[in-house]
Amino acid sequence: MSPSVDPEDPEGAIAEAAAACSNWGRWGTDDVLGTLNFLDAAKRCEGAALVKRGASFSLSQRFDMNGPQRGWRRRTNPVHTMLDTGTDAALGSQGFPHGLGGADDMITMPLQCSTQWDGLGHIFDHGRAWNGRAAEKTVTSEGDLVTGIEHMAPYVAGRGVLLDVGRVLGGERGELPDGFAVTEDHLVRTAREHGVRVGRGDLVVVRTGQLARARREGWGEYAGGPAPGLSFTTAGWLHRSEIAAIATDTWGFEVRPNEFDGAFQPLHQVAIPHIGLLIGEMWDPEALAADCADDGVYEFWLTAAPLPVTGAVGSPVNPIAVK
Repeated sequence: MSPSVDPEDPEGAIAEAAAACSNWGRWGTDDVLGTLNFLDAAKRCEGAALVKRGASFSLSQRFDMNGPQRGWRRRTNPVHTMLDTGTDAALGSQGFPHGLGGADDMITMPLQCSTQWDGLGHIFDHGRAWNGRAAEKTVTSEGDLVTGIEHMAPYVAGRGVLLDVGRVLGGERGELPDGFAVTEDHLVRTAREHGVRVGRGDLVVVRTGQLARARREGWGEYAGGPAPGLSFTTAGWLHRSEIAAIATDTWGFEVRPNEFDGAFQPLHQVAIPHIGLLIGEMWDPEALAADCADDGVYEFWLTAAPLPVTGAVGSPVNPIAVK
């Protein structure tokens, strides 16, 4: 059953959905993987068997100063700094012997400023983290002491599925308008039109087309502003389908403005701490989507391991889809 949306009662709707969709205790009290438990060895073998042509696609935006971030909650675009350069080598200032020279660099950035995963320690509901843990004992100034994203690093690889809702419902350009709430019916219809099934252990990529529009027209309010995205009512589908993870081409995964008066990211509040769902944001499925539309194949091998940053509640990622 899908949760209802009473615009004036976000607290009640969130509580109802949290109770109906809870996976607390499903994999034991010590679980740190959430829905990634659905992605087992057999599912990875199923995904690997989908590689037919060897065509590969990066689903990542670039990591540079030209990204979409505007400083909300101190989120900035990546700052790339050179530590050693060809100039240093040519001037002989590096101190290496027999003509050796080199270049080194570093990057400074929030872990969630571009294509990324939201870890299980990213969102809390009334002071509770994934699996019912106390938020203040789970994530401290030392990081996520329990469900740090490093635990997920070996497991995010398997059968990927693209649901190109933008192409199915977005008119000639294949782009959903900002504020478009993608419902369970929309997801089911898209899967049906693509001739693909979605279920246990799958890694689902939802294309709305917003990223394509932002690239054409400029970032504008892409980072935090109005956007198409999943409706709060999809919480039931996210739970019942038993998918391992889901990612979108938008900043916030769910529809913005949110569907409740005065609410902020209510679907996150259910999906992460209660369902234990791994959520990806700001992915770039454009090249993959064009290929899927061309050959009619919307399933593929997908590997999208987070960086094993100890105690992190999110991670940059360069997802690779192979068909």
